[in-house]
Amino acid sequence: MSDKVVLVTGGTGLIGTAIQTVVKREALPDEKWFFVSSKDANLQLEADTFALFEKYKPTHVIHLAADFGGLYHNLRANLDVFRNNMKINDNVLYSCYKYNVQKCVSCLSTSIFPAKTTYPINETMIHSGPPHQSDFGYSYAKRMIDVMNRGYNVQHSCKFVSVVPTNVFGPFDNFNLEDGNVMPATIHKVFCSKRDNLPFVIWGTGSPRRQFIYSLDLARLFLWVLREYDDVSPIILSVGEEDEVSIKEAAEMVIEAFDFKGKVVFDTSKSDGQFKKTAHNGKLRSYLPDFKFTPIKQAIKETVDWFTGNFETARK
Repeated sequence: MSDKVVLVTGGTGLIGTAIQTVVKREALPDEKWFFVSSKDANLQLEADTFALFEKYKPTHVIHLAADFGGLYHNLRANLDVFRNNMKINDNVLYSCYKYNVQKCVSCLSTSIFPAKTTYPINETMIHSGPPHQSDFGYSYAKRMIDVMNRGYNVQHSCKFVSVVPTNVFGPFDNFNLEDGNVMPATIHKVFCSKRDNLPFVIWGTGSPRRQFIYSLDLARLFLWVLREYDDVSPIILSVGEEDEVSIKEAAEMVIEAFDFKGKVVFDTSKSDGQFKKTAHNGKLRSYLPDFKFTPIKQAIKETVDWFTGNFETARK
């Protein structure tokens, strides 16, 4: 038996598959990794979650599993999203405590930050105001992971930490046209527009701004957090403020990657969501000043090429 048994919930999703890719290159000799999905256990059920922990007996957990479908899914079902994620998170963290897991790393989201705030946002501002109304259910459920981490640390001395990535994209993403995040949905839309010789429609005005992080870069940072970062306070994992781009600019990079020459239309009847969520990565840089992120155009091109090559089997 390895000294370190790492269980990854949500292990077949966007971030989980990226971690699998990086682990193949960078796993340490004393690490044994298990990547599980909803097919292995319904984490909304306590009994299923206990059974999963009994089976794998993890010493370390990366908790990625969540009910999340992007802005428009969350708009339609905020209550359901809140309840489902609260069940998942409570069951996973309680199981980590019950089965003496040495460290749990949970994944939060920049949507947890207040809608009305000053920018850039940082790790101290998570609870300083209500999140944006568009996905308040998901946001509050994710915030509660931070609350539970602190509770388990104070009451039971558990080493439960959390990370806050900005907008993640890459191979194995959810490219659903209705419920996918902005980058994968845009990639799918441009693919269809080019294939069918139709205009490409951008939902909203294209003016909101986002920091995008390539899933393989995020995976490398997850391994560092698992091995090195022990602060119960969250840490933002993001490119710098200077690398923030508008939705329109991101779409233009996708168009370039596809070499799409058709018409581009803005459907301003669609919601823009939150205008900006600019995050400060100073805490991360204080630990890893020399970490190199993949240039966004390269990351988009690699994701476009993956989606094109795996169109029949990609999540969509």
